[in-house]
Amino acid sequence: MSVVNFEFRNEVLKHNASLSYCYQCSTCSGGCPVALLTDGKYNPRKIIEEAILGFQEKLVDEQDPNVWLCSTCQTCVELCPQNVELTEIFSLIKNRCFENGNYPEGFFSQGQAIIENGVAIPYSNAILNRRKKLGLPDVKTASVDEIRKLLKLTQFENNIKKRGG
Repeated sequence: MSVVNFEFRNEVLKHNASLSYCYQCSTCSGGCPVALLTDGKYNPRKIIEEAILGFQEKLVDEQDPNVWLCSTCQTCVELCPQNVELTEIFSLIKNRCFENGNYPEGFFSQGQAIIENGVAIPYSNAILNRRKKLGLPDVKTASVDEIRKLLKLTQFENNIKKRGG
């Protein structure tokens, strides 16, 4: 049985006032492409329900359902008859997971790549050469130093170190 964390519940409700209008109609889950692909294992309605109830342990520690499966396509937001900003709540939960060092390995790897290269998936020399032969413009990326400053401000590197990076 899940324990209600009132601090988490209040943070979620305070973060997005539209959440109090959710009446659990399941329109979000019915239109969610990830829910459809996972046969309902990923369930936006369930995440919202558990957030409203303050079940931080289930959402953050157990990740049941796993909020990281959200592709942020915004379909749930577009379909919601009550205009609940679901993806904002999902981002809040992901941030809480991250703060606890509880995030997918792929996220960890991409974070390390961004710190080292300035992009999550660096272009190979073969792709860069092909782009040049095709007359495509050079791929522009942000300064690695600027990215590192931003990541430092968000304490990203500290959380990466917590995880063992």
